[in-house]
Amino acid sequence: MSEQMTLQGEELLTVANLQVEFAIKDVGQKFWSTKKSLKAVNGVSFNLYAGETLGIVGESGCGKSTLARALVGLVKTTAGQINWLGADITKADDKIWHRMRQNIQMIFQDPLASLNPRMTIGEIIAEPLKTFYPQMSVQQRQQKVKDMMAKVGLLPNLVNRYPHEFSGGQCQRIGIARALILDPKLIICDEPVSALDVSIQAQVVNLLKQLQQEIGLSLIFIAHDLAIVKHISDRILVMYLGNVVETGSYSEIYHNPLHPYTKALMSAVPIPDPNKERQKQIELLTGELPSPINPPSGCVFRTRCPIAGNECASIVPQLKGNANHAIACLKQSV
Repeated sequence: MSEQMTLQGEELLTVANLQVEFAIKDVGQKFWSTKKSLKAVNGVSFNLYAGETLGIVGESGCGKSTLARALVGLVKTTAGQINWLGADITKADDKIWHRMRQNIQMIFQDPLASLNPRMTIGEIIAEPLKTFYPQMSVQQRQQKVKDMMAKVGLLPNLVNRYPHEFSGGQCQRIGIARALILDPKLIICDEPVSALDVSIQAQVVNLLKQLQQEIGLSLIFIAHDLAIVKHISDRILVMYLGNVVETGSYSEIYHNPLHPYTKALMSAVPIPDPNKERQKQIELLTGELPSPINPPSGCVFRTRCPIAGNECASIVPQLKGNANHAIACLKQSV
């Protein structure tokens, strides 16, 4: 999908200055000690349009999964706003979320752990139908389940088998079928291929792209591997320690990365050509990932940044640029 087509679509989701904090204690602290605040998500903003895929990338611990859980109401937000089709759902209660789950579904990282081992895959895929369409007959549910299994590449005659009888890739297809059975507008994919072999990863990503083209759903695709995100995203959000450091269209992020952190992630993406792979310059990050409990002052990336200056220790960089490409850096600009 071209970016021009994406921007013409209906705006489904608007996230403004979203923050998620957890009150925790440092290791070794006494039980009566004052808790510290861990800012898992710190001021994240973005828009999502109908039929679009937004890729969210970053190292483990950067806040990607927490952001995903906040978007579906599994984690309470501390500040900011989430608008779904123009309605503020930031403080939505369980009753409102129950109605909204039909349009917002999630695919989890561990395919086998997300499936009930005591239920057959037919029962697993049909469970959302029982919840939202109790008036459907057993025959109607069974037919819809078999149709959905065929759509995600599972043989309908396997409907009475249990999750442990399937491979990781097949279990993820079951999870995708369960998410799609209600015809949602948005699916949030929380690292759906990280536990799978490379060849199976490609199959799952291609399946999601195919289903998106067929039914026009929107995706938020979360991963720590830019090579995976490259094949499915229209726009990309790069996160570091709970903050957005760069965002833009697929072409801008991949062909013109500006933030030092994005450049480091890009240099780690393997190139299929052996000659180019040997010649490329890898930009290694120095130092350890800071603790989110005690993040660096100013720019959170400055302790690992090769171009950091004195001002980076005191000034918090804000995203600057345009809808096509924006960066949070005091030393670089769009």
